[in-house]
Amino acid sequence: MLALAIFVVTLILVIWQPKGLGIGWSALGGALVALLLGVVHWSDVGVVWGIVWDATFTFVALIIISLILDEAGYFTWAALHVARWGNGRGHLLFPLIVVLGAVIAAFFANDGAALLLTPIVVAILLRLNFSPPAALAFIIATGFVADTTSLPLVISNLVNIVSANYFGISFDRYAAVMVPVNMVALMTTLIVLWIAFGRRIPLRYSMTELDSPQSAIKDLLVFRAAFPLLTILLLAYFVTAPLGVPIALVTGTAAVLLMAIAGRWWRLGRGAVVSVTAALRGAPWQIVLFSIGMYLVVYGLGNAGLTGYGARALEWLAQQGDFIATVGTGFLSAIVASVMNNLPSTLVGALAIDQAQVPAATRELMIYANVIGNDLGPKFTPIGSLATLLWLHVLAGKGYRIGWGQYMKIGLLITPPVLLATLVALALWLPVLP
Repeated sequence: MLALAIFVVTLILVIWQPKGLGIGWSALGGALVALLLGVVHWSDVGVVWGIVWDATFTFVALIIISLILDEAGYFTWAALHVARWGNGRGHLLFPLIVVLGAVIAAFFANDGAALLLTPIVVAILLRLNFSPPAALAFIIATGFVADTTSLPLVISNLVNIVSANYFGISFDRYAAVMVPVNMVALMTTLIVLWIAFGRRIPLRYSMTELDSPQSAIKDLLVFRAAFPLLTILLLAYFVTAPLGVPIALVTGTAAVLLMAIAGRWWRLGRGAVVSVTAALRGAPWQIVLFSIGMYLVVYGLGNAGLTGYGARALEWLAQQGDFIATVGTGFLSAIVASVMNNLPSTLVGALAIDQAQVPAATRELMIYANVIGNDLGPKFTPIGSLATLLWLHVLAGKGYRIGWGQYMKIGLLITPPVLLATLVALALWLPVLP
């Protein structure tokens, strides 16, 4: 009960974010209380840090890359191209925006998609003079696709990185399993969003108000460097995976190289257009404190017996067969994530799977089902993921306020069918892989 009370208070502070405290200091405060009261021990700090450090610094590096590219006009350029590809047809623009969100989520993480794509889409909608109901359809689409399609690569979500590192899953093995599964998630997301919002989307829109994509480019050197750099980065993930090189080191190297290009370091900063300092200030450094703090608090819940209950639940699911075990694990993880946030929920699920006595094939299905549940399941509630909280914050800053009741109504409508279809795809696809 003490461990649970510490977790609940910590989670309230993380969601509330009292002025000047932030998610990192709130989580770290909860961890300190847990340490002082003996819920976790100082030796647990090293264990938890070993689990989260790679994921945390990979995420920070990805956001730095994203912010620099955004300042250079990279994402606005892409969005304007997509708006032109729509060719004035609203029913074509809608799926194109969803696919763009899926691509950004895959390579720049779900939080990056929420942070970068949302304000760009809002700006384009204003230029196109879409009605409020039509604008809401596009806004909801960008928010949901950021999480529902953050499955394909290890770097696409913090959840993926933590899980892959904890269970020793290589970058290429993870991609082989999850890229096809993510395609099902994307297609199902499109179908469900279309059923829910298709009637709101205008048949035609005027393209006369759209700027030229070239006009969005602010730093030509960074823009030209982006394509080869991102290609090399993706290849580096696959090449370095068998060598055991931390993903944070690979991503961090790319971030430093991009900072050097943007900052014109060889010219001592002369001619720089993008502010590297601003990108570093805008990076989510609080996530470093949040990761170690929140995971320590959750580790305390595990020490108090939560993972034991989870392991017994997973063992019961395993007895029902692999299909039920996969779907059941995914939905169980989703429910826990929607209540306690997906980052701590991921660790709870991983510890429970590690403790459960289940066959090896079932265990692998459960590992990936836990990832899917913690990637997609948070869309049930606004507190389910940091990406959702960030998305709502960005929208509020643009004058679009979505209440928790309205959000949960949409989330409960959209999330279950996407989650079910994705878990079924996993249950069918993974057993046929070598």
